[in-house]
Amino acid sequence: MGLLLGDIAPDFDAETNEGKINFHDWIGDNWVVFFSHPADYTPVCTTELGYTAKLKDEFAKR
Repeated sequence: MGLLLGDIAPDFDAETNEGKINFHDWIGDNWVVFFSHPADYTPVCTTELGYTAKLKDEFAKR
């Protein structure tokens, strides 16, 4: 079953482009958007990922 809005995501450790993180420590009290693209590197997925990246400043303001 997937996560729903307001659910608490499981904690995990991950290697990222910001170094190793612990998910719950990294997010603190902030909201998080999990972005999934099941058809990697198809035109639709790359377009959606690029558009979402452009919204980073808008998400940061909230």
